Amino acid sequence: MARPNTQEQRRSELVEAALKEASTQGLRSLSLTDVAKRAGLTRGALLYYFDDLDALLVEAHRAGTERFCDHRDAVVAQLSSPAEKLRAAISAGLPSGPDDALMRLLYEFDFMAGQSELHDTLVQQMYLRQTATYRAIFEEGNASGAFSISTDLDQATMNMVALEDAYSLHIVAGNRLVTVDMACDAMLAFAEQIGCRPLP
Repeated sequence: MARPNTQEQRRSELVEAALKEASTQGLRSLSLTDVAKRAGLTRGALLYYFDDLDALLVEAHRAGTERFCDHRDAVVAQLSSPAEKLRAAISAGLPSGPDDALMRLLYEFDFMAGQSELHDTLVQQMYLRQTATYRAIFEEGNASGAFSISTDLDQATMNMVALEDAYSLHIVAGNRLVTVDMACDAMLAFAEQIGCRPLP
């Protein structure tokens, strides 16, 4: 039996292999054999670490969500003014373009909601992380006097996440009518409309 630290390392490597393989070919055609091959293992060896493909995908979903949210929060934490933080949060929350593999994969995972209670929970956790990021910035902006948001903050943050998700889906789907710059400008315009002024 593998030692605990070795086992955790191997599980992390398999999750990474699953993320890479799913990013390449999509979730629908992904198999345990594909993941095992990318990780340099046999299918039987992979099953030592995960009971089945669903168990592996849940961990891949969790890892992808944490990677996205942790990265954005780290970017925002480096900035000082609420306006800078908001612009950075919007930019980091949108895909880099149609070829943003992690973002495309996260939205594929969203479609698995309803098929698994664990996937449902992970989708909800990501939503809570998204709203928490925007709400913290709004609250800081209002408290410092940088913003003057008079609308309900729960609705404001919900609308920001809705815009982020809607534009992101168009971008990763390759809709040429919605570019990253257009989406960023539209979200900034909405933020200004509700009282986030001035934005750099």
